[in-house]
Amino acid sequence: METVVITGANRGIGLGLVQEFLAKNTRVIAGCRHPEKATALSELAKNAALEILPLDVADEATVSNFIASLANTPVDILINNAGTLGGDKQSANSMDYDAWAEAFAINTIAPFRLTIGLLANLKKSSRPRVISVSSQMGSLAGEGTGHYAYRSSKAALNKVMRGLAAELKPEGILLCPIHPGWVKTDMGGANAAISVAQSAAGIYKLIDTLTEAKSGHFLAWDGEELPW
Repeated sequence: METVVITGANRGIGLGLVQEFLAKNTRVIAGCRHPEKATALSELAKNAALEILPLDVADEATVSNFIASLANTPVDILINNAGTLGGDKQSANSMDYDAWAEAFAINTIAPFRLTIGLLANLKKSSRPRVISVSSQMGSLAGEGTGHYAYRSSKAALNKVMRGLAAELKPEGILLCPIHPGWVKTDMGGANAAISVAQSAAGIYKLIDTLTEAKSGHFLAWDGEELPW
């Protein structure tokens, strides 16, 4: 049985991924900021394959404790899913700079920190993979405006993961940033194109079929390759 670590697992895409991997007979280690408040996630804990641990990816001490709790545990898949939109003020006329800094801490720095912190665990796997949930809004080929904190933090995440993919290639670790689709979540809104279940199923298939040839590429939930 493979083991997957999923951050931001208490709702939205993260919760959908927990459900998808449990259904595929995978051991799931789910991290979220407040396990005691994660009602939907806790209900899934009836499945013995699920372990829920406290994890605030923006808090270095919490991240360190999370990593320490997994000492000697092989990790086959790490999914850096936890993310933030970056605040309500993200325009040329009104910018929340503190929220922008927080967006970089959560969307860019945290996935790097967790990936490096769990390298020893990933190296215990015969097929280690790291997937970081990004967004097509972080593509430099796009011409959208606004949402500057979110766009820039996801663009930076893409660059970080592309670099790590090259650096960790000799270790046999596959890494990709992925666009999960426009999903019906609190962030995506009710008018989004696909459901959480559709996104999670697509991401599972992408991870399950990921090859070295696609490591370091920017992929969508359905396997489509996206421009950087």
